Amino acid sequence: MNADAARAQSQPEVGPNGPAKTLDADTAATYASWFKALADPTRVRLVNLLAVERRPMSVGEIVERSEVGQSTVSHHLKLLAEVRFVLAEKRGTSTYYRVNENCLSCFPSAADAVMGHPAPDPAAVPCEES
Repeated sequence: MNADAARAQSQPEVGPNGPAKTLDADTAATYASWFKALADPTRVRLVNLLAVERRPMSVGEIVERSEVGQSTVSHHLKLLAEVRFVLAEKRGTSTYYRVNENCLSCFPSAADAVMGHPAPDPAAVPCEES
């Protein structure tokens, strides 16, 4: 390997958001909560179902489509709502859930940042309602 190639390999990657940098504690905690929320295959399937449907769904509808019991679905939806991957909306006595497009669009950037690739600051793309 010549000197230029070695120097290029040792330089931090630079992307559209500038050079990659190490994560601060708050950002790492945020990303860890996101990864933890998706560390269960049932939660991954629920997010996928809501993302594919692209509409609010009642817990009953989700139970019918997910092959998982109501209490399990409700528990997982609660955890997903805590990290804002899904949004809950009360309608009378029912709760409807939908995927939070803003939050899910941040997730690939989180994976890039953890792997040392340049990524946007999560505070710059807040995980708010879409």
